[in-house]
Amino acid sequence: MGVGSSFEFGSHNGRPIIQTLSQPYGTSDWFPCKDTPADKADSADVWITVDDSLIAVSNGSLEDVVNNGDGTHTYKWHSGYPIAQYLISLAITNYYEYVQYFKYSPTDSMLVIHYIYPEDFNSSLQQTLDKTTPMLEIFSERFGLYPFIDEKYGHAEFGGGGMEHQTVSSMGGFGPDIIAHELAHQWFGDKITCKNWHHIWLNEGFATYLQAVYWGVKWGISDYHYEIARYMRSAKNAQGSIWVEDITNIDEIFESSRSYFKGACVLHMLRGIVGDEIFFNIMYTYANDPVLSYGVATTEDFQAIAEEVYGQSLDYFFQEWIYGENYPEYTVNWGTTLVDDNTYQIDMNITQEKNSNPQFFTMPVHIKVHTDSGDTTITVFNNSQSQDFQFEVTGKPVSIQFDPDNWILKKVEDIINDVNDLSVTDRFSLSQNYPNPFNPTTNIGFRIAKFGLVTLKVFDVLGREVATLVNEEKPAGSYMVEFDASGIVNLASGIYFYKLQAGSFSDTKKFILIK
Repeated sequence: MGVGSSFEFGSHNGRPIIQTLSQPYGTSDWFPCKDTPADKADSADVWITVDDSLIAVSNGSLEDVVNNGDGTHTYKWHSGYPIAQYLISLAITNYYEYVQYFKYSPTDSMLVIHYIYPEDFNSSLQQTLDKTTPMLEIFSERFGLYPFIDEKYGHAEFGGGGMEHQTVSSMGGFGPDIIAHELAHQWFGDKITCKNWHHIWLNEGFATYLQAVYWGVKWGISDYHYEIARYMRSAKNAQGSIWVEDITNIDEIFESSRSYFKGACVLHMLRGIVGDEIFFNIMYTYANDPVLSYGVATTEDFQAIAEEVYGQSLDYFFQEWIYGENYPEYTVNWGTTLVDDNTYQIDMNITQEKNSNPQFFTMPVHIKVHTDSGDTTITVFNNSQSQDFQFEVTGKPVSIQFDPDNWILKKVEDIINDVNDLSVTDRFSLSQNYPNPFNPTTNIGFRIAKFGLVTLKVFDVLGREVATLVNEEKPAGSYMVEFDASGIVNLASGIYFYKLQAGSFSDTKKFILIK
């Protein structure tokens, strides 16, 4: 989505262009309508008469092009599916037409057509546009067949950002992210549209999340998590609830940190709670619900389907993440007690900083315990401001990771090991990072035996300092620090070293960044 003037006259390369972008309140600027997404038209016909040198693009299927015999011709477009008023569009100029087909069964294909400024079409852009049909396959497999299969899909280049006009997205630029985003809207935004702009995350959060889904399918789960980590960095800047309070303010509706990135993180966190299979079942069921399909929805509609598929209440989750604000900030204290030969009890306290709304976040949390016998992951259900947990593991615990796979939008203030076994605290140590190789984040664990100044720094192979991760006085205990390479400009793939200095103790280990 990109907000622009609802009806514009302009030019490119000396040629005229007429374009529309009506979201959220601009449709009535250029034709009479009910200017609300809550009441879709059951169909639409758009007839456009233009000079013979121009091509006129709109929604649905091109039924006819009539030669008027006076130097003009009339394009007759018909949308046979229900359509929200703001998704009706025009794009008119001297387009070059690049034609493809989406073969969705052994005997059936759908037109995929790209309307491009002639001066912009080249082999590089063609390779980018060629990603569209594989994306159609990926999304159709997971969310049901492309919703407007009897018509078309395509792009119309225009002078704006990106806008998911039904069956023909208006595009101010081309790249995998924006192509995936606007295509994803055909399911989430166009087929099912938010009932009002309070619930815009059902459009924008979903489409943003599907960008990460595309990267995960195309390049692997590590790329999915890389995208999510990027979303989380922006989502932490969100102010107020995802449910947009002031929908008279267009900037509030389309505030990217909140409606796009935090909205996407909500779906990621839901996936972390219910697991992959149930999550994609929820998404498919929502996209194909007989009541909501080609209609409108609210957050409560999506929540009801998620709960039905999951089989448990998720009210705590939606109330805190959609109607609450901010994110949890955790402090973790943990210690160990030897139970018998090779079994240890872990006593853990999880405390959250007091938030405004809610005062604290209720979430299942994965805890990975690294022991000298291997790794164990357990899940605790954290539903108090300060909460104690006890569990047993096999092998002597060395370190822990809190939410190791980053399923929660959060900040971890500190992980403190108040160790009961004195044999653990009488020495210093630096652990090998995990994961290794890494991209872009990895975790480094270390242990210090007594209070003192601690530094943990990263160096390149020439001994030049790259980053300082720790530079402060710390009490005795075990710690875990995250290194995020994406925050460092021009940091290339390769071998790096991290060095711990604590009093007279010093140790250095090698790790590998892969981009």
